[in-house]
Amino acid sequence: MSSNNYKSAQKHREWVTMTLTRIKSDVEHIREKVIANERHLSQLNGRVGKAENSISKIQGVGGVLAILFTSLFGYFFNKN
Repeated sequence: MSSNNYKSAQKHREWVTMTLTRIKSDVEHIREKVIANERHLSQLNGRVGKAENSISKIQGVGGVLAILFTSLFGYFFNKN
């Protein structure tokens, strides 16, 4: 009976070892993917920041031009 318990325990140890090895491999793969995603996200955040700055510049120039055109139209049409 103790021989049977030993075999059962040995099989269980092998199963646990195999399962933990598989899990460790999966965790390492997930970790690599997370690191790659973090790098890509940092790159995208940099691009978004540059785009936001460009949009702000365009809006500033547009606002100034709108004020200039409005002032000129008002001046020319009320010149009478």
